[in-house]
Amino acid sequence: MSDWLVVASYFLHFVATVVWVGGIVLMAIVGYPGLRRALGLGPQTGAAIAELQRRLAPLYLLSLITLGLTGLLQMSVNSYYEGFLVFGNLWSIVILLKHIAFLIMSAITAYSIGSLSPALNRLTLLETKGKAGGGELSALRNREERLNQLNVACALIVLLFTAIARSV
Repeated sequence: MSDWLVVASYFLHFVATVVWVGGIVLMAIVGYPGLRRALGLGPQTGAAIAELQRRLAPLYLLSLITLGLTGLLQMSVNSYYEGFLVFGNLWSIVILLKHIAFLIMSAITAYSIGSLSPALNRLTLLETKGKAGGGELSALRNREERLNQLNVACALIVLLFTAIARSV
């Protein structure tokens, strides 16, 4: 395989990691708390978070696809790779654990983009028109924030396992 293809794969993988993990961390540490502190818990906060999520969602999805494709290429050229579901060395076990955390992050992202965000957007719109009950909206916002925090934890685990795999 061409060295340039591998280099391009690593570059794209790093960029996708920065975009996806950076977006998740930014929302968890800056976005949610900052918007709630500045705007309170009213419909403006929900609308601002919805707009941020709308802008981030395509970047997240593109990053997921990029990470999957480039990760497979990188794994296939790694000298420690012994085959699909072959765990004969520490590297393969660490990569398995990394992929489990990655799949959890992917599932959370898919749920958030496909189900949670549309429900939040609908309830936020109703709230701005004075037609939504605050209890369901508040519960969904709390769920979104908790899932984002779980995603941050998984992202840190992925990065830790990446560091371990690189050091083997």
